Amino acid sequence: MWQPCVLLKYGELMLKGRNRGRFENLLIRNARRALSELPHPVRVRRRRGLLLLSAPDHPELQTELVARARQLIGVSVVQPAIRVDRTPEAAVDAALRLARRARPAATAAFAVRARRRHKDFPMTSSQLQAHLGDRIHAALGWPVDLTAPEVEIAVEVDLHEIFVSVERYRGLDGLPVGSSGRALALLSGGYDSPVAAFRLMRRGLACDFVHFTGAPLTGPASAYKAYALARRLARFQGETRLWLVPLGQAQRELALAGAGALQIVAQRRLMLRVADRIARGHGAHALVTGDSLGQVSSQTLSNLGTVERAAELPVLRPLLAWGKEEIMAEAGRLGTAEISRLPDEDCCSLLLPRSVATRTTPAQLDGFERRLDLDDTVEALLAKAQCLPVCAGAGEDADVPSRRAAS
Repeated sequence: MWQPCVLLKYGELMLKGRNRGRFENLLIRNARRALSELPHPVRVRRRRGLLLLSAPDHPELQTELVARARQLIGVSVVQPAIRVDRTPEAAVDAALRLARRARPAATAAFAVRARRRHKDFPMTSSQLQAHLGDRIHAALGWPVDLTAPEVEIAVEVDLHEIFVSVERYRGLDGLPVGSSGRALALLSGGYDSPVAAFRLMRRGLACDFVHFTGAPLTGPASAYKAYALARRLARFQGETRLWLVPLGQAQRELALAGAGALQIVAQRRLMLRVADRIARGHGAHALVTGDSLGQVSSQTLSNLGTVERAAELPVLRPLLAWGKEEIMAEAGRLGTAEISRLPDEDCCSLLLPRSVATRTTPAQLDGFERRLDLDDTVEALLAKAQCLPVCAGAGEDADVPSRRAAS
């Protein structure tokens, strides 16, 4: 037996105790979804402490399996491997072939790391490690370096087979998407909100999105950007919905009603009212925003408190303590920065007052909002909202860093 495969190893999932089975089942479901668009069927099987991906008749798919697995939230390490018979000689043969492939024309210091998941194997881990090391040294003349090897050969003995590998990559880690419920993320065209959504996906939240456009006062550019961002983020969770809500006329009504310095805070409260209604009507249990404390005038502590009082659902702000450079760096790693840089007509830039109130209270906004018929405004916006299904697209690059995982 000589079968290329990919091992997916858990991180945080290993700490889940009696609940781990539920998290593993969600991870398996998400893995099957991520691999469903490949041209040939892929087997996803559970092993002790890991998942095994394989396409037995199509070894050429291994590279694509690795790429897809590295977009799978809930996986700590992605390890391409060779599956061989459960004998020391089969392990030696696989280790030699992989070592030559890793350094085809050079001498390299190497180490062997062996592990038995089942103790009925006739050699202990130390004995197997020494046996493989001796055979590789004799065949290739490579020196052994257990501290900082150039080639590290991992050998894992399972119940019915042995896995041999010389590569391992860092996964996205976190909890499987869907294990913590569903939220609705307010998606602007900027850098912050896509990063906020991704950070909560890594905590197990499945996210749908709502984007407020400036229509009819602006064109469709921001809607196109929002769809592109939602499509990029859908790679990490599969089925996704995006609501587009035309806010322009309501913004004008707020300005004509004399919002003045309260304009930005008032329209953010209106956005949360609409988002809260959409979320509660479609099974979401929280709202997500990309707020960063003090980054702009509407994100002072008092303004954040005033805004969130407009919603019944909890408002999650995973980037609250992040700086702009940190957010932009993460957006670059996700592949959302290139979309966020595209020009558009942001609804938040419409009808800006000369100055923005930085210290507001709910009482101030309640008094202003009582002069308007906000319930009718919310209903009108909901009636105009358009819901779009979003697909990730099979051929998109992962844009996930190609860092080697730590041993």
